[in-house]
Amino acid sequence: MVQWSLPLCAAHFCFGPAMRPTRPFRPKDSSRAASASKDALPSAHIAQNSASGALLAGIHPVREALRAARALDRVLIAKGSAGPRIQEIVDLCRNAQIPVRFEPREALDRVARGVSHQGVVAFGAAHSYVDLSTVAGSAHLLVVLDGVEDPHNLGAIIRTAHAVGADAVVIPERRSAPLTETVARSAAGALEHLPVARVTNISRALEDLKRAGFWIYGLDERALTPYTEANFAARTVLVLGAEGAGLHELVKKHCDLLLRIPMAGAVSSLNVSVAAGVVLFEWRRLRQA
Repeated sequence: MVQWSLPLCAAHFCFGPAMRPTRPFRPKDSSRAASASKDALPSAHIAQNSASGALLAGIHPVREALRAARALDRVLIAKGSAGPRIQEIVDLCRNAQIPVRFEPREALDRVARGVSHQGVVAFGAAHSYVDLSTVAGSAHLLVVLDGVEDPHNLGAIIRTAHAVGADAVVIPERRSAPLTETVARSAAGALEHLPVARVTNISRALEDLKRAGFWIYGLDERALTPYTEANFAARTVLVLGAEGAGLHELVKKHCDLLLRIPMAGAVSSLNVSVAAGVVLFEWRRLRQA
């Protein structure tokens, strides 16, 4: 079983006398987190994605899929490729906000598995992403995932988030499972009802959400506050970390409150999707109360 170190973030709802975090003073022009690294995706990551989602290889198939506004997770282009057709693909991706990565041609050869790719490979998505700003305006609960790469875990979290009444799930452009058919099956239909937003930088997105009135709660096994003592805010963001590693240190710094799930046994952490269910249903219980 994939293990996950528990992390969570803060908000400010009036659910009785439970503790409400005091957010430290934040200057108006506080510095934003550095952008995600522009390094190319490792070949192993590319292979994993190709195994879990529909693959398109070749200039014409990818270009026509983009023209038809098909949901694509990302497009890979061989380094050194050029010409008007390649530029058209890049422009179409930019207009559709689909990430483009330039990779060594050998990496695309491995992904295409013998299919002629002409220096262009695309990963199909089972569902389209939404822009965070379109779902944050009237949202009460957003679930942010900081690097959940197992598609089964992502699907299970989407299913649980929809069950408790979350408004959207937010994932990063990098270090996250894409919305493949595996995710859709694990979500058991919830992907059709719950929007999934993709952002370039999680830390920057959290700061934007703070300015919009949200409180950020991060789940972390080393936190001092049990999740049962949190007084979730009217506008809550719950942040869950990657399998095994938990929340990144930079992401923790953007949380208003870190919470933990007390463990009675010898195991110090839960699977990330199980941990999400524990805390999300506590949020729902308090909201109903």
